[in-house]
Amino acid sequence: MVSSPIFTSIIRAWCGIARFEMGGHETSLTEDVLRRDRWIVLSGLAAITLLSWTYILTGAGTGMSARSMTRAWLFPHRMPGMPFHPAGWTSEYWIIMLLMWWVMMIAMMTPSAAPMILLYARAMRYAQSTGQPGKGVVSAAAFAGGYLLTWFGFSLVATLLQRGLEEAGGISAMWMASKNAGLSAAILILAGIYQLSPWKHRCLNHCRNPAEFLTHHRKPGRLGAVRMGMEHGAFCVGCCWVLMALLFVGGIMNVLWIAVLATVVLLEKLAPQGPWFARITGIVLLVWGAATLGA
Repeated sequence: MVSSPIFTSIIRAWCGIARFEMGGHETSLTEDVLRRDRWIVLSGLAAITLLSWTYILTGAGTGMSARSMTRAWLFPHRMPGMPFHPAGWTSEYWIIMLLMWWVMMIAMMTPSAAPMILLYARAMRYAQSTGQPGKGVVSAAAFAGGYLLTWFGFSLVATLLQRGLEEAGGISAMWMASKNAGLSAAILILAGIYQLSPWKHRCLNHCRNPAEFLTHHRKPGRLGAVRMGMEHGAFCVGCCWVLMALLFVGGIMNVLWIAVLATVVLLEKLAPQGPWFARITGIVLLVWGAATLGA
């Protein structure tokens, strides 16, 4: 159960009207600390996002050019093949693929998670109200760490699935994309159905209502912040996992595909009509999947 003062602090922080009943100088000092914390957290998130995109654009350690892997094909499984004989999945290659997926998730998901992380830092600063510097920043870092840890778990599953599909001949080792119309259609149709499902919108609702999430999932301490980040990450994975599965269709290292999916996620979570955008996306994916079967 969340205590009344913390609940009030979170709601006030969300509305942007919180004020401590202090003297004018103390209030001004607190607001200065809040402003500083906000810029530190925002700068950190921006740096993480920029570094992640840079890593992807430079090939993610695969030794391949991201530019050469980027194609704008409506039916990617029809892309012409190229002679390519991979050396096999060595332990080093497993690590490269796992890092590729994780850094890609960080690049795609951090922008849409930023409002939640910023609100959490602000709410903790208000709730603590001790004047001790850095508390909001430390809490936000712990929360973000838990969030990204959840996406690491997803990345591990995605890496295993990539290996399995590659061995089964479902995706190209060269393009890291589907080379089978049936597989492409199945993923597209599954994604379309899930976009319209109540499970999708239940998770999306959590992602779109950070104040409500923080109110009902409040846990004390830094470890609590990590756990809260992981719980929020779980809702986020529940909301977006099927969109990330579309990377197997368009190409895991297809930068255009990555950018489009990142934009879809951002609009779903932050746009005023995000839930309707998700439904429209679902219909488009169903039509696309059906067209792929006949391509």
